[in-house]
Amino acid sequence: MTDTAGAEPVTYRLQGRVGVIRISNPPVNALSAAVRTGLRRGIEIATADAGCDAILLVGDGRAFIGGADIREFGKPSVPPSLPEVCAVIEASAKPVVAAIHGPCLGGGLEVALSAHYRVACDDARLGLPEVTLGLLPGAGGTQRGTRLLGAKAALDLMLSGRHVGAAEACKLGLVDKAVPAGEGAALAAGLDYARELLERGAAPRRSSEDTTGLADDAGNRAAIAAARADAQKKSRGLFSPFKIIDAVEAALDRPFDAGMALERAAFLEAMASPQRAGLIHAFFAERETAKSPETRAAQPRPIASVGVVGGGTMGAGITVALLDAGLPVTMVERDDAALARGQGFVEKVYDGLIAKGRIDIAAKQRTLSRYTGSTDYAALAGADLVIEAVFEDMAVKKAVFAELDRVCKPGAVLATNTSYLDIDEIAASIGRPQDVLGLHFFSPANIMKLLEIVVPARVSADVVATGFALAKLLKKVPVRAGVCDGFIGNRILATYRLAADYMVEDGASPYQVDKALRDFGFAMGPFQVSDLAGGDIGWATRKRKAATRDPRQRYVQIADRLCERGWFGQKTGRGWYLYPDGARTGTPDPEVEAIIDAERQRAGITPRSFGDDEIVRRILAAMANEGARILEEKVALRPLDIDVVFVHGYGFPRYRGGPMFHADTTGVANVLKDLRAFAAEDAFFWQPAPLLERLATAGQTLASLNADHDKNRD
Repeated sequence: MTDTAGAEPVTYRLQGRVGVIRISNPPVNALSAAVRTGLRRGIEIATADAGCDAILLVGDGRAFIGGADIREFGKPSVPPSLPEVCAVIEASAKPVVAAIHGPCLGGGLEVALSAHYRVACDDARLGLPEVTLGLLPGAGGTQRGTRLLGAKAALDLMLSGRHVGAAEACKLGLVDKAVPAGEGAALAAGLDYARELLERGAAPRRSSEDTTGLADDAGNRAAIAAARADAQKKSRGLFSPFKIIDAVEAALDRPFDAGMALERAAFLEAMASPQRAGLIHAFFAERETAKSPETRAAQPRPIASVGVVGGGTMGAGITVALLDAGLPVTMVERDDAALARGQGFVEKVYDGLIAKGRIDIAAKQRTLSRYTGSTDYAALAGADLVIEAVFEDMAVKKAVFAELDRVCKPGAVLATNTSYLDIDEIAASIGRPQDVLGLHFFSPANIMKLLEIVVPARVSADVVATGFALAKLLKKVPVRAGVCDGFIGNRILATYRLAADYMVEDGASPYQVDKALRDFGFAMGPFQVSDLAGGDIGWATRKRKAATRDPRQRYVQIADRLCERGWFGQKTGRGWYLYPDGARTGTPDPEVEAIIDAERQRAGITPRSFGDDEIVRRILAAMANEGARILEEKVALRPLDIDVVFVHGYGFPRYRGGPMFHADTTGVANVLKDLRAFAAEDAFFWQPAPLLERLATAGQTLASLNADHDKNRD
């Protein structure tokens, strides 16, 4: 601890009668062991300094304290612990003020809550988002927060993980006053507030002793009950939300120290949970996917205006995503009727937001002022980027790209939203293949966060970089993929759907398969997904692939029998499930089960039973095996890219990290053992990928490939 700025991560300097403890641990002043030590030492020095009458905590750079140092998670703890530091801060006999700007999250907010007074700049973002990492606040957030805010507001912050600004924080009672942001504003406002407190003779005011939030006992009890009921519906399978609720309830029922003990025990239990490891893997993986060889090699092209070809569900969703990002958009359709339908789809989204009170009519009108519709491709002449979102047919897409090649300006990025088709073939059909890129959005495109950026062989690096820049603008999670049938997500989806089909023909019920995967944590099972997307889509894909299907591959015809009857899922009222009167949730269909029985007899299969555990193991083994092949073919750069695709695009439980992370959790050798056992019944489908065999032999993990990629990149 010195008074020389920058020499240590925490410094102390007396300014008048105020001892300023400054945190400087770029980029976000994370609470590393050195910072925790420095904070404790700073309080000790200020306490012993006869010239210091009040203490100010302030962060350097762009943050107060952004949270814990996640790199320390899973490693042996290094003292002092954050609860110890917060206790030292709160116990100070001299008033302690926290001056907050920028991120003040997780442990950072817990430090601020242990201070006696708080002032926040307008750029401050306060929150307790530990739940997103499978954790709960572990340094008094549940106890001090509940005593200040009451159970309802405290639970809202902790269970949502959301951030609040200075004005809302002031209204809630998290901070005492909000001030304008600016260079040095936090320090100046903190000093002013500390001096004001000294002039008033204000004594320390400890959150642990506050009873403001405990006054409405009936309201607090109702909030606890409502949170538990909501968590049962929305947080199925998760550990930390229920521990947060228990800890908040303890703040109502127990003395502060007992509540802190319960909170800390729950925090350490969550820290040891596999869910924490899976969620932190997902957290870091999402940041890594934004990096690609092309983004390091080239700058993106400017995007000031965008065109969308196609006004169907996908085209309209893409248009809304672009409009929401502030871009002007021109939609092109084949005729006036189709264009009107496309505009209607777009307006329906904003009308829905108006009905929910999220925007007003004026906001809708301002947004749509950037929307233009046309039936003439010439309207796209000035666009910097055009995204094709027409029917999934190679001839149709080539015809669209021929028109784009004719009318678009030189240097315009020409993107296709194809889910399966060969983008190299599309690019080769025009005179500027270097400008052609795959941008695979997921439906509904204005909501789903995943964007597969598909990189054809002849594309320019700056075009790929433009795709990543667009993803950032749209607040999407980008994943780089190579060209193959289905890219990363749909290729693995097709494989695990085959595994599910095989089990159904062999004796499992589609409803059992779906339930087993939901119980594992998937948002939906594969047969529910088929009904949601439309069975006709998969049927068209199967027919497209029929001529090139390997004769060694087993083909299950059950889904074809349903499609031949026109049972395409929710849009037709029945598919694998029944959807009476437009219901969104299906019920099992005895006629489907009769069709399955007939198909088993036709195929000469004697049905057998499957346990839920075996169903899940087969699905996950199929996913990991196909993922390993994708890695060998360099369709995906790293295992983590596959994980992010499935967490964000296919409802894989985030707390399990993704299919490749889960394979590591299970053990690559154990996955290989399953594959070899399953191969006894179908050697072609279950043949282990050579990559898995090599890793198992070497005793390595799939995660080691992430590290190898980073090493080679550097």
